[in-house]
Amino acid sequence: MIAYIFPGQGAQFVGMGLDLYENHNLAQELFEQANDILGFSITDTMFEGTPEDLKQTKVTQPAIFLHSVILSKVMGDDFKPDMVAGHSLGEFSALVANGALNFADGLKLVSQRATAMQKACEMQSSTMAAVLGLEDAVVEKICSETEGIVVPANYNCPGQLVISGEVEAINNACEKLKEAGARRALLLPVGGAFHSPLMEPAKEELAAAIEATNFNTPICPIYQNVPTTAVTSADEIKENLISQLTAPVKWTQSVQQMIKDGGKSFVEVGPGKVLQGLVKKINSDTETASAVI
Repeated sequence: MIAYIFPGQGAQFVGMGLDLYENHNLAQELFEQANDILGFSITDTMFEGTPEDLKQTKVTQPAIFLHSVILSKVMGDDFKPDMVAGHSLGEFSALVANGALNFADGLKLVSQRATAMQKACEMQSSTMAAVLGLEDAVVEKICSETEGIVVPANYNCPGQLVISGEVEAINNACEKLKEAGARRALLLPVGGAFHSPLMEPAKEELAAAIEATNFNTPICPIYQNVPTTAVTSADEIKENLISQLTAPVKWTQSVQQMIKDGGKSFVEVGPGKVLQGLVKKINSDTETASAVI
């Protein structure tokens, strides 16, 4: 069975999507439609902006979504997923790719999500840190024992867990994690504490937008970040998308479940190869590839 997987924030690069725009009429139409929906020329920033421009959450999230979704559309009949999953933001790309959301609604939700997250980040000084070389249980224990808000946010692969929370709490937790034997506990260049309780204001804003959006029954199951199991119910998909903003991304557990359910080949759709690397670390017997057109 073929699993298509969609990357999240951090996979962006200047020039992303330009080859699609220049070589495929459908891609050009969709990019132009995106500029209209967003009310600014995101293609200018994607194709020839600076890395700094592209790093703003309100630009990054729609840009990655567009690259992933348009690539899947241009693949046409070659895009035949048995199952899909997305890492954080990538979950929205996956939901358009498997037909649960249409292109315009997906883009609007991603834009609203990005704006809401940006606002939540500005309300309080917060950050994230990557922890390498420790068991998940050790990281979880140290987070729970550290004063202030600090929680596990991204279960990326065995031995790689990202934590999220208030700046002081993250710094204190990083010291304790190094003492506990972490190979690295490294602050990430992000705007705030994604997938933590500090995203609660963004969650409330996004919940209203998701509830007002029409979701269809998808053509194949999506393995969502929150439950990590196969989901096909539109109502469940909505609930999980809302929960995702303040809950951890359980990528390791999702991939393990996909493999258990028959997933053998994992194709990454979108910029970069980060997810392929994580899948290989989760299970080295899997086949991984980038989507090609």
